[in-house]
Amino acid sequence: MKTLPSPLPSKDAIRQWITENPGLSAKRDIAKAFGIKGDARIELKAMLRALEREGVVEKTSRRFHEAGTLPPVAVLQVLPPDAAGDLYARPLEEGIVDAPRILIIPQKGDPALGAGDRILARLAKVDLDDYVYEARLIRALGSNPAKVLGVFRSGSEGGRIVPVGKGDDKEWRVSSDLTMGAKDGELVEAEAVGARRLGLPAARVVARLGDPSGPRAASLIAIHQHGIPDSFPDAVIVEADRAEPVGLKGREDLRGLPLVTIDPVDARDRDDAVLAEVDTDPGNPGGFILWVAIADVAHYVTPGSALDREARKRGNSTYFPDRVVPMLPDILSGDLCSLHEGVDRACLAVRMVIDADGQKRSHRFLRGLMRSVASLHYAQVQAAVDGTPDAVTAPLLEPVLQPLYAAYAALVRARSLRQPLDLDLPERKIVLDDAGKVASVAFKDRLEAHKLIEECMILANVAAAEELIRLKRPLLFRVHEEPSPLKLDSLREVAEGAGLTLAKGQVLKTQHLNRLLSQAQGTEFDELINISTLRSMTQAYYHPENFGHFGLALRNYAHFTSPIRRYSDLIVHRALIAGHGWGKDGLSPWDIENLEETGKLISDAERRSMAAERDTNDRYLAAYLADRVGAEFAGRISGVQRFGLFIRLDETGADGLIPIRSLGREFFHYDEGSQTLRGSETGVTLGLGQKVTVRLAEAVPVTGGLILELLAVEGAAMKVAGRKPGKYQPRKPAQAAAKRRLVRKPR
Repeated sequence: MKTLPSPLPSKDAIRQWITENPGLSAKRDIAKAFGIKGDARIELKAMLRALEREGVVEKTSRRFHEAGTLPPVAVLQVLPPDAAGDLYARPLEEGIVDAPRILIIPQKGDPALGAGDRILARLAKVDLDDYVYEARLIRALGSNPAKVLGVFRSGSEGGRIVPVGKGDDKEWRVSSDLTMGAKDGELVEAEAVGARRLGLPAARVVARLGDPSGPRAASLIAIHQHGIPDSFPDAVIVEADRAEPVGLKGREDLRGLPLVTIDPVDARDRDDAVLAEVDTDPGNPGGFILWVAIADVAHYVTPGSALDREARKRGNSTYFPDRVVPMLPDILSGDLCSLHEGVDRACLAVRMVIDADGQKRSHRFLRGLMRSVASLHYAQVQAAVDGTPDAVTAPLLEPVLQPLYAAYAALVRARSLRQPLDLDLPERKIVLDDAGKVASVAFKDRLEAHKLIEECMILANVAAAEELIRLKRPLLFRVHEEPSPLKLDSLREVAEGAGLTLAKGQVLKTQHLNRLLSQAQGTEFDELINISTLRSMTQAYYHPENFGHFGLALRNYAHFTSPIRRYSDLIVHRALIAGHGWGKDGLSPWDIENLEETGKLISDAERRSMAAERDTNDRYLAAYLADRVGAEFAGRISGVQRFGLFIRLDETGADGLIPIRSLGREFFHYDEGSQTLRGSETGVTLGLGQKVTVRLAEAVPVTGGLILELLAVEGAAMKVAGRKPGKYQPRKPAQAAAKRRLVRKPR
């Protein structure tokens, strides 16, 4: 290939070259093609990053390619065959979100492939309704046995496993010597065995997990299904058991400060404490000194230790309605690293000076020893400030709580100037009774006390990022990039359909999105615009390079405030320790060398936990609604796909599916841009945010699946073409019946 001369090319030239040379799109290939050497490579890197942020190109692994496409050669993982026996795959390249369907096209001489196999394949875009890419095998890369979580059904020659995954109807056969003694109706974990043959795929039971319909089974299913480590190795427990309380040596004594913790009423770990004092400096009238003290986890979890390796693997704690899977053993997370009332605890603290408008004037970090004067909860603090203090908060009201709220009022003024994204999507909380069953589903309280702590933590996180930038120390930033142009265009189309406007042709800022949200507030399109705006956002992640936090409208942001439950915060603590020379437990050379990989691992772990938490909530909500099959509910369309509509029920926040085949025999045209389905005969258009009335047709607690039947849209009865009115029946009643049988108790 002919090498082009320097100087640095234009962005358009780079984009065109990437499009024309998809197989040679690593940074070094681009540099070679344009003759870029030396310091100019740094400028090239910055230009490629800018093209990424603009949505012109995307990066997967170490290669760039045209935005909205996959690279021409990619590593894929083979998925289980569908009902027709076709094999599909998903890309394993880094950075791919909303992966498209990829059909594997077998060629003569190819080896047999099975679910879980990893392959290197050449991709070709085809843009068909059922799939978007075709893949042709280059070579197999080995396999990792496919895992299945399901209910064991015994038979004369062993048994079968009915998966509990939502939408997974394929069963597995288990020979009698591979059942591990599983009983009929028992929840089991299994893995694929042997080569693919005609009939059901074969599996072996590797773990027996008990009654799938029992109380608290929902989170257990999610833990196993998503591969969340839920037991600590012996070496980790031994290290944790050796831990002892910390003394004052090498630390500043903060025990005279009336720091308090404010947490949920059922909190088990307390990793942050706060204090606000009026600044007496005459040069800062109306200002405050704000303290945020955080548990010094780095003292106990040192680089390269068994505790450290396990915490890095877990990435974060995972929270379910009935249990917590912690990042650290309980002796640390619930005791020695928890800032309990009245006991000395090691901490890293930041003293921040803010002015009357909430702008940070200065900060100072220190390694200290503190003693919390009170362990408070949000509602308790709010009640005290609102005029009804209890015996604990009454003596703290004037010296501690009122100054905190005054400092918070200043921070609110700074927030209003900064204008972070202001979405209004209330969360719901699942409350369990003593038996582990759902007692109620209610909106989570959103008190001023919650917002106070949130603003204090955000400011401390900003200070940590700025401090490490000043010290020129490596760290993991919390990165949230702006939406891609394609997603913005989709949001703009939804807004225009609602008669609202989102400005075009300018550098996007959160204030533009807030203006759109403000236009929709109080109208029938309020929830539609909030949902659509949320869907347009990219996922936040951890990275050693600083690309800013779009949603918070902050240039420098790193997680510092929760090292008990997030490994990212532990990395930031170590960086601060190393940067200030506070000890030998700072960021190690290995930490620094593997920082990008660590960011990727813990970003993936965070998404894994979010998926497990969401699936668990779905199962609990399905159990809660199982006795109300046939009842009618109000809701809104929260998602639109070719195969049907997702509905969020107003009463519980549960999400259910209306399969497209239940809407009648007419063809529904799917418009991805506007997120709508339009009937070819009736002309009915179904889109995000529309109010609907639905009937619950099916609820399967063990999978979390809800099947709904559409009755009315925006108050008008649903027009159905080619189908007599009546209750929707699944296309495969035998499979639906099999799913319902899963809730039977084991013998």
